[in-house]
Amino acid sequence: MMKSKFLILLFVFSSTFMVAQEKLADKFFSNFGYIKATELYEEVLKKGDTSLHVLTRLGDCYYNNSKSEKAAYWYDLALDKYGEQELHPEYIYKHIQSLRSQSKFEDAHLWMKKFTAIQNNDSRNKSYNPENIAKYDELSSSEKNQVVKLKNLPFNSKYSDFGTYIHDGQLYFASSRNTDEKKLYNWNQEPFLDIYQVEVTDDATNDTAYGSVGFISAEKVNTDFHEASVAITKDGKTMYFTRDNVSKNNKKLKYDKKGTTHLKLYKATFVGEQWTNVVELPFNDDIFSTGHPALSPDNKQLYFVSDREGGIGNTDIYVVDIDGDNYSEPRNLGDKINTEGREMFPFVAADGVFYFSSDGHLNLGFLDIFKSDILKDENAMPENLGAPYNSGFDDFAYFRNTSDSEHDNSGYFSSNRPDGQGSDDIYSFDASICLQKIEGVVRDLNTSQVLSGSTVQLINEVGKVIAEVETDDNGNYEFSADCNTNYTVIGSKKDYKDDQQKVVTDNENEKTTEVDLNLEPLIKDNQIVINPIFFDFDKWNIRTDAQYELENIVDVMRAHPSMVIKIEAHTDSRGRDSYNMKLSDRRAKSTKDYILSRGIAPERIESAIGYGESQLLNKCSNGVKCSKEEHQLNRRSYFYILKE
Repeated sequence: MMKSKFLILLFVFSSTFMVAQEKLADKFFSNFGYIKATELYEEVLKKGDTSLHVLTRLGDCYYNNSKSEKAAYWYDLALDKYGEQELHPEYIYKHIQSLRSQSKFEDAHLWMKKFTAIQNNDSRNKSYNPENIAKYDELSSSEKNQVVKLKNLPFNSKYSDFGTYIHDGQLYFASSRNTDEKKLYNWNQEPFLDIYQVEVTDDATNDTAYGSVGFISAEKVNTDFHEASVAITKDGKTMYFTRDNVSKNNKKLKYDKKGTTHLKLYKATFVGEQWTNVVELPFNDDIFSTGHPALSPDNKQLYFVSDREGGIGNTDIYVVDIDGDNYSEPRNLGDKINTEGREMFPFVAADGVFYFSSDGHLNLGFLDIFKSDILKDENAMPENLGAPYNSGFDDFAYFRNTSDSEHDNSGYFSSNRPDGQGSDDIYSFDASICLQKIEGVVRDLNTSQVLSGSTVQLINEVGKVIAEVETDDNGNYEFSADCNTNYTVIGSKKDYKDDQQKVVTDNENEKTTEVDLNLEPLIKDNQIVINPIFFDFDKWNIRTDAQYELENIVDVMRAHPSMVIKIEAHTDSRGRDSYNMKLSDRRAKSTKDYILSRGIAPERIESAIGYGESQLLNKCSNGVKCSKEEHQLNRRSYFYILKE
């Protein structure tokens, strides 16, 4: 019976200790102390706590310090033990990123498929805000230093307008604004789509100006049914476009056996002042759709979208080689691009970057715009462009200006976001590079002496360490920073307390923000000095906030392996003298026990003695009225250095 009680007490003590240590690890984690948090979480783990919280936090500690291999290890353990259905999507995403950074693209791709399935189908995610992806993406995005200005174009109508393509000063797009046509498309009760064009020029202020909108200059391109999605060769002689499957005289829709009409690709030739000689491409079919053309920069490949048999998802992106009027057999771009969802609206920029829209990859909601280096690297994974290109609505039909080097970062995309003028609208974007500097000096808080060799870290708003430097001989440090971003700057040095400062950059290019850091020394004369250790009333157990402070003692003693100290604890005058003496002694002994529990050898703490109220620092002795603050001054602990 006694043995059973002892085991129960031992279990309760062990559980209480693990909870306390886990709370302490959480506190260090929240203050970006990832190395210390890692140590504490691993100690909790050794004592048997394999909770989801501990495993994912260990992954986060390594992830935030860019230790991808170890981060993936801990996320993998969490996934093995609890499964993808138990993990918050954030951790699966970080696991994917950790795998990618190790070039484990196949594993990353498999997890991305699982992630997407969870995101799209799991009711758990009703409480998950998908816009958090904007934060996830900044962890790997190389374009966070851009300031993007969006403009809803003046020629948008209250109907659907989308699919920009610019050639020779003319902007081509699709629109259902033709209200003169009596036929309505049953799906949205709007007129059928036609292809329009509008002249594009730069005005006196170098802003883009748009002329009046009119039907495309063409013979027999627009019909009574849908036409959209233009791609034009560099020589301006050939245009590819999408059209409903119609009869030869373009008067009637053609249907398959299930009563569905499909899309087909056509090409037209520019003769004189208009597009004519419309020809259907040979890889169309009446039983599936083919549309959304895009040309490679050298015009030797034609990319398109199709739901043909043998694909990966609802609609996939394919490519054919062009040889005069001949086309190769269509090739599926594969599962790095195509998913079980919809991939649509391909576009290839002059630099070979491949853009497309998808609802099957990690997204903000519905169709998002992605970019990929798949044409240069077959293992490249797509990257979500993030906000403001993407929103919680359909975002698609990306087009980047490439004819003018000054406008390489400008272009157009389409979206049905609610701030537009119609069901789908065309937006222009202009992305400019914006970088700032964060610099400062690290000093001793007490003496103002500059501290060379200090470590300074730059941490982004999701807690990831993105840069780390050492101060020079004059205590200076410097970081390059993105505009419109929240940062934390942390300075640290042996035998000093860390100092951290928040920094918010604005959108002023090349601006410098000065952030000086002042580190408080832990060693003063013959003492290790920390913030006051607080105990609950009439208690002597070490609280989490006290443990947090005592870790400074542990750090100093680890940095000085031969150091020997003694501990003194004091109380205020409230309560009986003899009781205060015992209480302070218990507190001194508890403080010693905590330091020893952190791996400090017993012989390095000579003594831990409580002095009760026998050494007050002010007038607040028995019978003297004092404020709480005055009494608090007497509740203190000292850590005297006897040997260094």
